[in-house]
Amino acid sequence: MSYAIVGFGKIGQALAHAFARKNIEVTVASRRKPEELAPQAREIGPTVVAKSLQDALEADTIILAVPFGQHREIAKALPNWNGKTIIDAMNSFPTPPEELDGLPSSSFVAKSFTGARLVKGFNHLGAAKLATDPVVEGGHRVVFLSSDDEDAFAPVVDLAKQLGFAPVTLGRLNEGGALVHARGQAWGPLIFQDLFKKQQ
Repeated sequence: MSYAIVGFGKIGQALAHAFARKNIEVTVASRRKPEELAPQAREIGPTVVAKSLQDALEADTIILAVPFGQHREIAKALPNWNGKTIIDAMNSFPTPPEELDGLPSSSFVAKSFTGARLVKGFNHLGAAKLATDPVVEGGHRVVFLSSDDEDAFAPVVDLAKQLGFAPVTLGRLNEGGALVHARGQAWGPLIFQDLFKKQQ
């Protein structure tokens, strides 16, 4: 399984730290040229490799960590997204709900990525928390996952565990997943909740 993070701002860098901590190779890309990202990528760790956006999109699993309004431009980079898993780590705040056709933000995002399996995840923690070791106080920091595609959960649950997190699936995007979506000026009740799951 290959991984890429698209977007190399605070959240993208925090996720890159999570991969580096576990020595898992990940490609990072943004609208900037890869040579501009390379020094920071190397500083995070040797398994973090800066590439062009087109090269990064060859990965099996792609984490979207760009500002919400940029996702449609990313989606245009491939003619279809068949076989790809997209992890939506973005937050739409403060985009008005009417601009999302009344949908949860991830359902709106999914419309642009034709053929992909989309999972909402890694969006509820601030960058500083997301960048730190998730093994804390004898437990693992929780990440919430939601999707309208039941089969999409498995690879993302596996990734979350590899990174040291405790994945909690919330079901469909418009059901339990609504707990980690922003709607207009309001955050979902689980956003910014830093929870831990003890080892059994």
